Amino acid sequence: MTSNVENPPLARLMPLGVQVAVLAALSASGTLATNILLPSLPGIAIAVGVSSAEVTTAITVFLAMFALGQLVVGPLSDRFGRRVPVVMGFAVFFAGSIWCALANDLPTLLIGRLVQAAGACATSVLSRAIARDLFEGEKLARVLTFVMVAMAAAPGFSPLVGGALDHFFGWRSEFVFVAIFAAVAATAYFVVFGETHLAPRGALDASAIAGNYWSLSTDRRFAIPAATVSLILGALFAMFSALPRVLIEGLDFTPVQLGLFFAGTVMIVFSAGIIATRIVPHLGLDRSICIGLALACVGGGMVLLFALFDARFLPFLAGACVFLLGMGMVNPLCSAQALSPFGDRAGAASALLGFWQMLAAALGVSLAAAIAKDAMTGLGLVLVLACIIASAIYQFRRKVD
Repeated sequence: MTSNVENPPLARLMPLGVQVAVLAALSASGTLATNILLPSLPGIAIAVGVSSAEVTTAITVFLAMFALGQLVVGPLSDRFGRRVPVVMGFAVFFAGSIWCALANDLPTLLIGRLVQAAGACATSVLSRAIARDLFEGEKLARVLTFVMVAMAAAPGFSPLVGGALDHFFGWRSEFVFVAIFAAVAATAYFVVFGETHLAPRGALDASAIAGNYWSLSTDRRFAIPAATVSLILGALFAMFSALPRVLIEGLDFTPVQLGLFFAGTVMIVFSAGIIATRIVPHLGLDRSICIGLALACVGGGMVLLFALFDARFLPFLAGACVFLLGMGMVNPLCSAQALSPFGDRAGAASALLGFWQMLAAALGVSLAAAIAKDAMTGLGLVLVLACIIASAIYQFRRKVD
């Protein structure tokens, strides 16, 4: 692969795999912080003196700030470059993580989560923008595949890590771990990357930013793949949020077994990413995305069918695996398709894409909890609805092209 910009001397000595690994760390910081505390929610509730239901607002406020913050970070990075926002993002993320670790009541914890999310949104959105600065076309799709795998893997592995940390050191150690991760990732970013945004930079104007977001939202080259992948990501987060209820309350899993299940999903997503990189050169982006969407639809349908008629673990596992395989293909490929035409506005495009994804994630989480009393049925309904709508939207793109 070749770069579109001149890298600093140290970066030129780094293998491509190292550059991709650092981008993956940037991308994973937000999703790592989102799910690492899931096994500890009951313990955190006791520690801060609230119910388990109330303490889940620590996830909700994080997702809300994570979504909104990206709309600010993207234009700032297009105006001032990538390096300053990334460094500031890591610093804010680190401070928020330490704040959470020291919290003794729910309001203090929520403030820390808001600060943490404000920093995480910068590193996450700019990982995609930096990738767009450096690569294009099918090369960008391959790089984003690994970056998106990391973003999807973090919420898979983080509950297992969080459960182990909670068991040995207590729930506060989870936030200390996230802070250390931020410090290491920031150091790696300093070593590997310089400023990657060398395109002409305009003035920072609120009306121009709003107009830029509007033009992206009404440009079907961006809007259709972005809406497609956002719906699929919303379904993924619905699955992650519903799994504790499905497996622990419904199927008598232990927290450790839940963590192992989360970790197992990573292998499926990773395999899907590998499949995506292999088939794109032969089938092209459009057909590869359609295959991923078809798999996601089949998997969601299986989950709903088994929830209604055979609510046991192995049938549920089969449907979940098929959905994850399709999601793992659609996520990087649609992200690359949405960003590729907008190299001059990569920061804004990446920010808007991230905003749509986190908005869909919040909606998916809410629907999975509210749409049905039975957790597995609610999850199946959300998966089916999201996948069918995503497929219909993407088919519209193919018809008008």
